[in-house]
Amino acid sequence: MVLRTWSTLFLLLLITTASHAYTERNLLQNAVSKEQLKEILVMDAAWVPYPAYADREGWNAMLSDKDKQALIRAGEKMLNYRWQVVRATDYLEYERSGERNIMQNPYEANRKAISTLMMAELAEGKGRFVDQLINGVFFSCEMTSWVLSAHLTRQSTKRSLPDWREQVIDLGSGNYGSLLAWVHYFFHDTFDKVDPAISLRIRHSIQERIMDPFMQNDREWWMAFHWKPGEIINNWNPWCNSNILQCFLLLENDRNKLTEAVWRTMQSVDKFINFVKSDGACEEGPSYWGHAAGKMYDYLQILSNGTNGKLSLFNDPMIRRMGEYISRSYVGNGWVVNFADASAKGGGDAPLIYRYGKAVGSEEMIHFAAYLLQGKRPTIQLGSDIFRTLECALFNKELEQTAPEHNIPACTWYPETEFCYFTNNNGWFLATKGGFNNESHNHNDVGTFSLYINTLPMLIDAGVGTYTRQTFSSERYSIWTMQSNYHNLPVINGVPQRYGQEYKATNVVCREKQRYFSADISTAYPEEAAVKNWIRSYKLGNNELTITDKFSLKEAKAANQVNFLSWGKIDISRAGKVTIEVKGQKVTLEYPSNFKATLETIELPDPRLSKVWGEQIYRIVLTDTQQKLNGSYKFVIK
Repeated sequence: MVLRTWSTLFLLLLITTASHAYTERNLLQNAVSKEQLKEILVMDAAWVPYPAYADREGWNAMLSDKDKQALIRAGEKMLNYRWQVVRATDYLEYERSGERNIMQNPYEANRKAISTLMMAELAEGKGRFVDQLINGVFFSCEMTSWVLSAHLTRQSTKRSLPDWREQVIDLGSGNYGSLLAWVHYFFHDTFDKVDPAISLRIRHSIQERIMDPFMQNDREWWMAFHWKPGEIINNWNPWCNSNILQCFLLLENDRNKLTEAVWRTMQSVDKFINFVKSDGACEEGPSYWGHAAGKMYDYLQILSNGTNGKLSLFNDPMIRRMGEYISRSYVGNGWVVNFADASAKGGGDAPLIYRYGKAVGSEEMIHFAAYLLQGKRPTIQLGSDIFRTLECALFNKELEQTAPEHNIPACTWYPETEFCYFTNNNGWFLATKGGFNNESHNHNDVGTFSLYINTLPMLIDAGVGTYTRQTFSSERYSIWTMQSNYHNLPVINGVPQRYGQEYKATNVVCREKQRYFSADISTAYPEEAAVKNWIRSYKLGNNELTITDKFSLKEAKAANQVNFLSWGKIDISRAGKVTIEVKGQKVTLEYPSNFKATLETIELPDPRLSKVWGEQIYRIVLTDTQQKLNGSYKFVIK
């Protein structure tokens, strides 16, 4: 297959830029001036593309009969829903034990109930769900905070109990604010007939918890207004900004105030786009694509709607590359390339991918979205993300009529992020990476790889377990899934890779025609590894993968060890060969005679891991019985 022009050009860049290559593109701010923005903003929420609540013909036309009935049935289940109290001790549990879900589960259930009731009433239009919807929004406004317990430590108190004196904005509060902004938009007239205090309370709560804090506080890390080289700007930025933008565009009717707020979101989102490397890869992995590039798309779509299409970045090639990352990282049958904190199972949000692809003109994404449905009709997704729910209602008929297809190039190379994917005509898919050990949702995994045959993962990346307080603390790299010695990598002189911006791959090379990738990974190891250079290379043939480690050490202090992670049935009984069988697919890993093989069983009590791999996976440990200052190891998988 022929690579796209942008990828072909990037193949010339064999030595990449700095690992934190922040580039002042400022695509949004360069698209219009603040004065121009003021003129093109659509006021009084006239930009909304969905029918008004009272427009029954509009909703009947937009929703299929099946979707309408599904929404109504879901709403009926919420008519007797008991609104769940999040207790003070539920918040405190995060700082006491690190447990997040005891607070988040009832909180999320309440928010989903509001979303479900809102969509049911929009679908039916008879007022049957209004009282329970009022219960939900009034109950929500009575909460001290909409922020998740895990994020309340950003209050001045540094505690996980909400402090009524201070409002911060996180992913949870932003989602809550945008949801209630839409409830207000659709139902404020209806609520006013019951009691005007309801709509006033919603408006006041959003102003106090979202709109005012956003305008008055520029210290929120995700805003990135005080970003410094080496700091991460991740999915929080477009996620929070997309929610905030909805609140302002739906509720603020003063043109001057609205201009200031929208411009401020543009300044912040520009920071995220500046941080993402121009090759468009999502270093957070496919599981986070929907929250990173996908949320950026949501933001850009809302901004385009709110300016009547006059402010749009959808023709920018980088924005398209960021979208197509999700189809390139899909292996098949639900398996994805799962670098960083990503699960190996997934694929992506089909309706989101469709809308993104349509916006940027990517046939690849449009047809991939239909492919993910596996012949099933798209449904309207009910949850906490109300904008995506509404967009499903608007576009699912189109998606249902789209032909399914998943075609990707034989090589996809991201020369700045240093991800490289190769496929051949015999069903082999190789994913490799260079990068550095301070990526967003980082694992110490410079130089690792995953191998899939006929879509099945054979040599694997375990992924990440259930998030706790430990996951995003100084204890992160005490978790085995984050460590390089539990990736498909060497342990040099008994020393694994280290976390930090300076621990990275160098001299990274991708040769498309040869299906060859290599990197010097020595600089991902600390000084005590005593390594001068360690060139890890991969060459994908028609029915085999050859992995070569060529190294030079300053001293030989301990036996080198090369690890491979797998699952299924593993047999190490024959010297020089390891047999791996996964669901009927077999491969043999051949290794040099000077190595000794052992097998470590890794139990998986964490359901986030066991749902993907089963009760256990295995680490194949190959230990060199010789100690040399210079040498070369060759491993062949066939």
